Amino acid sequence: MDRPNQTIECGDFVLRRWRAESDVAPAFRLIEESREHLRPWMPWVDGYGEDDTRDFLAKSESRWASGEVFNYAVDDGATLLGMCQAYRGPVPGGWRMGYWLHPAAVGRGIATRATAALVAEMFRLPDVTYLEITHDVANAASAAVPRRLGFAEVGREPAEPPAAPAGCGIDVVWRLPRPAPTADGAPVPAAAPRCPEGAGRAGEVGVPRLREGGA
Repeated sequence: MDRPNQTIECGDFVLRRWRAESDVAPAFRLIEESREHLRPWMPWVDGYGEDDTRDFLAKSESRWASGEVFNYAVDDGATLLGMCQAYRGPVPGGWRMGYWLHPAAVGRGIATRATAALVAEMFRLPDVTYLEITHDVANAASAAVPRRLGFAEVGREPAEPPAAPAGCGIDVVWRLPRPAPTADGAPVPAAAPRCPEGAGRAGEVGVPRLREGGA
């Protein structure tokens, strides 16, 4: 089975595969410092401890190996800025994406650029037909990134439990189809949306839904 690259360059930061041992302390610190920011939309943060972080990183290893979930740290070389992921959706060929950022990283275009880079990487895999991003209807700020990157709203569905404290229990589903091949039948290289440096700085306070708290 094909898998995405373990490191994806994004200019002044990278998306990199989580490391099960060495990332425990920095990942837990990232979550601790982001707890208040995430609490309205991610109920798993309450009571989330270092052992939970260790379990998340172990699951990230095993699920990467199985091809079920691809979890990345957003890393600028000095500190962790957030997390993003792609995971298999409910329909074959469909994958879903999510991300969240440290509050200090919000509003700098990082979410848009990280998502665009992961979209491009996922469309290099032959079995990916489309990508989706979901978020609670009440979390209107989360619509900014998928809309900016060319995703279209395709429906709404009941949110998976547990319910987000600020949510209404209904998720918006945004979808981006795989780009069409070129005239000679070859796949379009890196055919996902491209975001210039500094793009998307407004409205990036939303938190799209991640699978099992990021695991």
